[in-house]
Amino acid sequence: MPDMVMVMKGMKTFILEGGFMLKRVVGILLLILCVAPSHLVLAASDPNDSEGSKDPALFSRMPGFHIYNYKELEFDRREFQVGRDKTQAVEGRYYYADYYANEGIRIPSGLQIVRNYVNAAKAIGGTLVYEWEDGGTQYVTLKVVKNNSEFWVTVEGASNGIYKVFIIERQLMKQDVVATAESLAGNINETGKAAVYGIYFDTGKAEIKPESEPALAEIVKLLKTDTKLKLYVVGHTDNVGAFDYNINLSKDRAAAVVKALVGKYGIASSRLTPFGDGPTAPVASNKSEEGRAKNRRVELVAQ
Repeated sequence: MPDMVMVMKGMKTFILEGGFMLKRVVGILLLILCVAPSHLVLAASDPNDSEGSKDPALFSRMPGFHIYNYKELEFDRREFQVGRDKTQAVEGRYYYADYYANEGIRIPSGLQIVRNYVNAAKAIGGTLVYEWEDGGTQYVTLKVVKNNSEFWVTVEGASNGIYKVFIIERQLMKQDVVATAESLAGNINETGKAAVYGIYFDTGKAEIKPESEPALAEIVKLLKTDTKLKLYVVGHTDNVGAFDYNINLSKDRAAAVVKALVGKYGIASSRLTPFGDGPTAPVASNKSEEGRAKNRRVELVAQ
């Protein structure tokens, strides 16, 4: 009998410890799913989903919701709210989904819904363009640049168990041709400055992307050809987003270019001064994407 008692106690201990470990494993898995960026989470689905519907490639959905209405078009146009009385027309691949809450779930607030999408967008380098409230419904406009595409997103979140997502995907043109050192020198001699296109950053960030190397190489060649030349390296942005944010972003990007020229290419730091102009010196209208693309630039200004 003592041996049997010991066996029973051992089995009980094993079961209790096993249950504890199982709870820990499940807890860790749930934590990973909660904190993982949305683009790393497997696409959700629901038996109640509209036939043929799916979540957009950028985002998963709010838990406990199904797609009630769904539309995806090869090409369409939508006006996105970018300010109190300002909209931006965007054309490209169109996506729309109407999400309805399943029975029995705790209904999230509209603010909770839009905040989830804002955080998910920021986790993949996106930015919050504009946020507003109207009649109890929360709205956000988001912008994400990813894999040579520009995604414009509107999320409408109410507290009644319904929310909507609209997305337009624009294909961006890669700038394959960059100005040569000779043309940069010519512009500086003629006008005192030269615009440099082909220096790339992710939206809302100041880390220079690897495909910027050809443009940086031409700046280095310019500086090595004229060893007395000193430059202000000036960052410029379009006018999408808050003014102070764009000013700080342009400063950070200008500083990143100077850091690369000094640290990677050996240019003396005394020859380069970073400065950020933000959206205050456009070279084209910000009303079109083509104009905004021209305004997002780095300029070299002779000291």
